[in-house]
Amino acid sequence: EEGVTQLFKPAMGSDMIIGAVGSLQIDVMAERIKTEYGLEVAFEAGMFQIARWLAADNPQILKDFIVKNQGAMAEDLDGAPVLLAKSPWDISYAESKNPDIRFLKVKERR
Repeated sequence: EEGVTQLFKPAMGSDMIIGAVGSLQIDVMAERIKTEYGLEVAFEAGMFQIARWLAADNPQILKDFIVKNQGAMAEDLDGAPVLLAKSPWDISYAESKNPDIRFLKVKERR
C-alpha cells in the first residue's frame, strides 16, 4: 500500500528487511531517523521486489511450504508468515504450485 512501510524478519539471516512501495518511502524514513534521533542511516536495495502474506485453512500445508521455502520466507512484526519474491513470476509460480495457500497482498485481520 502506498505510503506504508513494513519491517520483516527473514527466516534465514539476522538483518531486518524494510518493505516499502517506492524508494521515496525509504528516503522519508532515513530523514525521519536523522531528524528525530540524530542518526545517519544507509539502506541497501535487496533482491526482493514483492511480499505476500500467507494463509491456509490447513496449518500443516502452510508449515510445509514455509519449511521448503525458508530462503524466501520472513515474518512481519506480528509473527505472520510472509513470502518475499524477486518477481511477479515467482509469485504466480508459487500460487500455481500451491493452490491450498492464499498469497495475500494485504494481511488478513484476525
